Amino acid sequence: MPDDPHLTPARRAERAARDKRLAEALRANLRRRKEQVRARKGEAAAPSDKSRDPGEEG
Repeated sequence: MPDDPHLTPARRAERAARDKRLAEALRANLRRRKEQVRARKGEAAAPSDKSRDPGEEG
């Protein structure tokens, strides 16, 4: 968002705080997605019983 010269100092502070929150949320989302990819790679290396039908025995 480009700086609007008509913003009051209070609005500028609000916008800066919002931008900071959004940047933190984006970083957290990226970390979470990377963790999910790592977890999926770990599952692929060690197959689980999820492929079996839950009704099957044995």
